Amino acid sequence: MEFILVTPQAQPHVALIQLNRPKELNALNLQLMGELRDALKELDENDEVRAIIITGNERAFAAGADIKQMAGKTAIDMLNIDQFSTWDQIRKTKKPIIAAVSGFALGGGCELAMTCDMIIASETAMFGQPEIKIGVMPGAGGTQRLTKAIGKAKAMEMVLTGKFMPAEEAEKQGLINRVVPVELYLDEAFKLAAEIAKMSPVATKLAKESVNRSFETQLDEGLHFERKNFYLCFASEDQTEGMNAFVEKRAPEFKGR
Repeated sequence: MEFILVTPQAQPHVALIQLNRPKELNALNLQLMGELRDALKELDENDEVRAIIITGNERAFAAGADIKQMAGKTAIDMLNIDQFSTWDQIRKTKKPIIAAVSGFALGGGCELAMTCDMIIASETAMFGQPEIKIGVMPGAGGTQRLTKAIGKAKAMEMVLTGKFMPAEEAEKQGLINRVVPVELYLDEAFKLAAEIAKMSPVATKLAKESVNRSFETQLDEGLHFERKNFYLCFASEDQTEGMNAFVEKRAPEFKGR
């Protein structure tokens, strides 16, 4: 890996991926995104990993896509490169992903953070979709996930003006989970990841899948999907262990089976 750093056991059952193009403010070029896709696939298949954190550095989570790679491309070039297929693979990761964001999360960086399941931000974090300022628009989910997170009016303003949203407002609008001092944002992400990692890996995957399905279905269909996943939990050893532990007034020991 050239542009990311991967620590499979940064803490027990918690993996850390750090975007590592500091001179370019972690701009998302094709190679970085390919490395990120491959790392997530490997961690998703690692039974010792139950939660994943993606972060950048204090100055920038990711300041956008690598414009130099796209500037001279034609529509057919972009179609053939098919860069968004990588994003589709990231979206299919079954384990929970937490974005730990400090500094700039702009354009593709904002879209990557929103592709994650939860976002912990430092008080210096700035979110935005400024693609309109260079004659294009968001293409990796910015118009869709941002609108679902903060509503049409706010999303329209950000997308059509390129206006940034500071962390405090992003929390109020429901875009992120919480804001903490810059020196604590990664610790807070690890704290959340550790809490999730204590739960049943089977139930966690099924619950994540069900929450995500709510954005793609009508209520009746979503409830039907949720119910099937609920029943599926009862095929796991984790369900037996969890309920027995509750009855016996002890902490459960989940195995992910």
